Amino acid sequence: MANIASARKRARQAEQRRQHNTALRSELRSAVRNVRKAIAAGDKKAAGAVLQRAVGVIDSIADKNIIHKNTAARHKSRLSAQIKAMA
Repeated sequence: MANIASARKRARQAEQRRQHNTALRSELRSAVRNVRKAIAAGDKKAAGAVLQRAVGVIDSIADKNIIHKNTAARHKSRLSAQIKAMA
């Protein structure tokens, strides 16, 4: 554990930031999971609506540098391709 006051403060801040980032990452995973559930259900229109909400979450988390922007683009691309492929 840090002994200097400024180092103790940085450790506290790092822990808060870690917990916040973990919560955001969990929100991202939930959004992607909801889209995959909608795709599995087979309703293309509902899946599209869920995807729109998920894209907002993905973009928001990428803007905050929780995930890389290319990772966000890959998620969005693959999900939309799966929806397009639905009959």
